[in-house]
Amino acid sequence: MVDLQRIVDDLALRLERPLLLEDGRQRVVAYSEQDGPMDDVRRHSILRRHTTPDVRDFLRSTGIHEATEPLRTPGAPELGLLPRVCVPVRHDGLPLGFLWFIDAAPAMTEPEIAVAAEAAPTLALTLFHESLASELASRRELEAVTGLLLREPDAGRTLIEAGAFPHGTPVTVAVAKPVHGGADETLRLTLERGLLALRRRLARHHPLHLVRYDHAVLLTAGTRAFPEEMHAALGTPVLVGTGSPRPSLSLAAESYEEALHAAEVVAKVPEFGRSAEWGRLGVYRMLSGVPHGNLHPGLARLLDEAQHRPLLETLEIYLDLAGNAQAVSRRLRLHRTSLYYRLRRVEELAETDLRDGEERLSLHLSIKLARLSGRYRPSPLPAETENTGQ
Repeated sequence: MVDLQRIVDDLALRLERPLLLEDGRQRVVAYSEQDGPMDDVRRHSILRRHTTPDVRDFLRSTGIHEATEPLRTPGAPELGLLPRVCVPVRHDGLPLGFLWFIDAAPAMTEPEIAVAAEAAPTLALTLFHESLASELASRRELEAVTGLLLREPDAGRTLIEAGAFPHGTPVTVAVAKPVHGGADETLRLTLERGLLALRRRLARHHPLHLVRYDHAVLLTAGTRAFPEEMHAALGTPVLVGTGSPRPSLSLAAESYEEALHAAEVVAKVPEFGRSAEWGRLGVYRMLSGVPHGNLHPGLARLLDEAQHRPLLETLEIYLDLAGNAQAVSRRLRLHRTSLYYRLRRVEELAETDLRDGEERLSLHLSIKLARLSGRYRPSPLPAETENTGQ
């Protein structure tokens, strides 16, 4: 297959005029030596590898995406844009890119434009083959990352040998779960675009990614995760969980499982905010492998009746604060007498004794398990006040 850069350089030499080639998304693919007139747009395109949104919008308005023949586009001094000749690059009618010449000092002649147009089919075929190769590489990476998270033994080695991840480097996995959930295809595409953009920004961390049916996965080299960057990049509200680093890529599945659990905890325990690390989940980390149905039988009875929700909320705060009645009263803005009444009702209905340490432990763990299962979601606490009504 002929190299794109060689075609571009050869065409520039024949025309004695610099040129630039973009793909269908107007990202710079190749350019010749720029020894002629250059405007701010050409300069910035080469430096950034793409044009700015306002320039793209302007050029789109001239009809370049619909064009099948070369066309001249006007200048736009307010954008720092000189007049241009655009040669659309198409393969079997599919738009694959644009060949650009600055149409000034001097303007291009019709024979010169015809020479440029003759090169378009070869450029189109080369771009088409490169897009297929890129798609194949992406598919292979997708398969390898999927296998890695499924603990397939050779998946990590495949990625390392392909140069997608550095050998002998730790890996950290983060999982983002959309707040609004669902398996909507539009949402999946939003996550995919966001992760691809984030990968470009985190390139020195050798990121890999995967979008599954209800969450997105980001793997990075090193011991750092990037939850805030994921929040900013993904284009939709997400909750992020981070796993602990692992010493090698082959162990990424362990960090992934921790990250997924952390994201699920964030979704069910609002106190964590938008993100949580596996190592900071406290009791929720310990409960990750416990079946959610293994609850204290008395607590299960309280969970089944909506009218008992205030009692459950009181019990949870009481256990969280180690039975400190003064602190509980202050947190709930509840009179001490009312607090003791609620605790007695809990003992009666749950057939338990809160003076028994094992009972308190069983009830406390059961409440946290009920949170993880979704059976129990407490109401937001009132603002704390020093007036306890005592």
